[in-house]
Amino acid sequence: MHTRIIPVVLMCVFVLSVDAQEPDSIRSIELESVTVTGTSFKDASKRNSALSVEVAEKDFLSGHFTGNLIQALEHVPGVRSMDIGSGFSKPMIRGMGFNRISVTENGIKQEGQQWGSDHGLEIDAFNIERVTIRKGPASLLYGSDAMGGVIEITNVPPPLVNQIYGEATLLGKSVNDTWGGSLMLGLKKDAWHFKVRYSEQHFGDFRVPTDTIVYLTQKIPVSGRRLKNTAGYERDVNVFSEYRKGSYYANYAVSNAHQKTGFFPGAHGIPDVSRVQDDGDSRNIELPYSKVNHLKVTSRQQYIGSLLMGTWDLGYQNNHREEWSSFHTHYGTQPPPEQDPDKELSFSLDTYSSSVKLRSITSTIWEYTVGWDVQYQQNRIGGYSFLLPRYNRFTTGGSGLVTWSPSRQFSVSGGLRYDYGTIDISAYSDPYLGVYLQEMGYDEGLIEQYKWRSYPVDRNFGDFSGSLGVVWNLHAHHLVKANVGHSFRLPGANELAANGVHHGTFRHEQGDPLLDSEKGWQLDASYLYENRGISVSVTPFFSWFSNYIYLQPTGEWSVLPHAGQIYRYTGNEAIFAGSELSVNVDFLSRLNYSFTGEYVYTHNVDEHTSLSFSPPASMRNTLTWKGKNYQVYGELHSIATQDRVAKNESTTPGANLVNLGASVSIPLGGTIVDLHLQVRNLLDEKYYNHLSFYRKVEIPEPGRNIQLLIKVPFKFQIRQ
Repeated sequence: MHTRIIPVVLMCVFVLSVDAQEPDSIRSIELESVTVTGTSFKDASKRNSALSVEVAEKDFLSGHFTGNLIQALEHVPGVRSMDIGSGFSKPMIRGMGFNRISVTENGIKQEGQQWGSDHGLEIDAFNIERVTIRKGPASLLYGSDAMGGVIEITNVPPPLVNQIYGEATLLGKSVNDTWGGSLMLGLKKDAWHFKVRYSEQHFGDFRVPTDTIVYLTQKIPVSGRRLKNTAGYERDVNVFSEYRKGSYYANYAVSNAHQKTGFFPGAHGIPDVSRVQDDGDSRNIELPYSKVNHLKVTSRQQYIGSLLMGTWDLGYQNNHREEWSSFHTHYGTQPPPEQDPDKELSFSLDTYSSSVKLRSITSTIWEYTVGWDVQYQQNRIGGYSFLLPRYNRFTTGGSGLVTWSPSRQFSVSGGLRYDYGTIDISAYSDPYLGVYLQEMGYDEGLIEQYKWRSYPVDRNFGDFSGSLGVVWNLHAHHLVKANVGHSFRLPGANELAANGVHHGTFRHEQGDPLLDSEKGWQLDASYLYENRGISVSVTPFFSWFSNYIYLQPTGEWSVLPHAGQIYRYTGNEAIFAGSELSVNVDFLSRLNYSFTGEYVYTHNVDEHTSLSFSPPASMRNTLTWKGKNYQVYGELHSIATQDRVAKNESTTPGANLVNLGASVSIPLGGTIVDLHLQVRNLLDEKYYNHLSFYRKVEIPEPGRNIQLLIKVPFKFQIRQ
């Protein structure tokens, strides 16, 4: 049944297709019951850019809010959520994820352990006011890690008048008994603006519509249809200040995100039915679990003149992640550590960032932008297990972009960038593995080879990236764009030097210190029509990579006990292609119909298979009724079967999900209280997310979820 939607999606995607992508554009797209707002494509800033952009404003984010930013952005065509259980996710854009997607906040790239499929974003979802999604090759402006796209988080402008203001927010979800809230206080006084926010969420074991899962061929019961030990909490603090005076602007921000979440013990380590027996408490956090703390300090200095704008962003981040599990050794000779014997893995990543950009508009025809970025990272490790070594990483890059606009209807833009990077990876020897292999009777040559879990690596990388684009506003209601770009990405430390059992992906992952940079050519095109309540957007894309890095099953048996087959990072020729489609129609004064569809085709040319983590085709049909102070909607979200998979990757059946929602604004005590009610997966259907952290062990997505979000704003004017 579900496979029948594939030809429909293909027909829609390739005959029509979706949205555009511009650095400064903001336009209006209706998705479900909310609106992504901004200026239309008639605006000059949108006409002069060939890059493809979607902007999610505060109303859109509130209407789709789940306590998880990436799940909200899934309603933007081309953006998908790689879920890791317990409400945490990482982004994927057009089939690309991990270190190929850059997430920036206040001008600084978020740096954590984003290379792992079980690591989410440590960003307070309550604190996000505006998001710009740049789909496609954004390496020219954002560096080598942005070859798949950028998710840019920015603040909205401050109030126009002096005032004290704020907002209280409450969140409740039934699927895992979430209760959470956030309180924000702000002060606008003349040239100064201050904001402080505290947010907290607590959640229990989440419910799934199944009684049994299968892990390593063993059936594991799911007691009470709750995944044991998936409870957790999150606490976030954000402080932001800004100063505006004449041509000068500055802001300063400090944030700290802290999370603690349990791992479902039925999918961690060796299968053991006794570990998943119900303990009678759905909110406790037992071993195994993870703890993450992300501290970030950023600053922006900006000068805006009549012909020149200069921006300088500075940032420091410390991402500290720990994974705790009852001490266990596969070797028999390894004693537990004297301190913190249950600390399995620890990563502490310090990142220092600087970015300078100058933008000059010398006439109505020419515009120039130049930039220079520098980043230094230092990663330190701990714990009784091993996966990733210590390393130091330095990258820097310079870019230039020129835009020529001979008329309001036509513009051409092109640019060039050069990035240079070095990485120094420390060696790591495992004496316990050496003794184990000796006891198992392996020869001395193999023992010497494998006891070194990481060899010293000192590599330099450098290459050019560039783009050339055209924007043609051929008619008042029609806009056509095309952009071709060359991108490259420096391999990460995990791709060069990982060598251990990664419980987050249930396999032995091994890097290759001889890997070259990832390189490719990418082509984007788009067509947009807007007229009298009707908008149609079509965006096909095509990418070819001569050296796409991915985890390949080698067929080699790991010498590590209980590790199985080795998966090694390998570079192959690869192709990405597909499109997105968006149709939006207003009719009968109060009704709105919207359709969004997306399709991504991936192909490993050398292996003649699809690439792993390829998102299935999907589409959303949404009908919305809008009143003066309320709106209600119903949505059918159809997901196609994904049977184009990589070696040793499971196929995933399709699904049809029914979602309902309503929002209302209620005048109360001199303010307007906003209520947002959602019912996700109304029919409690059992289905799988092909991109999910838990897909490999056949854990389905959460069942029916009823969610209520309440926002209460307030403000008091201050006399001048």
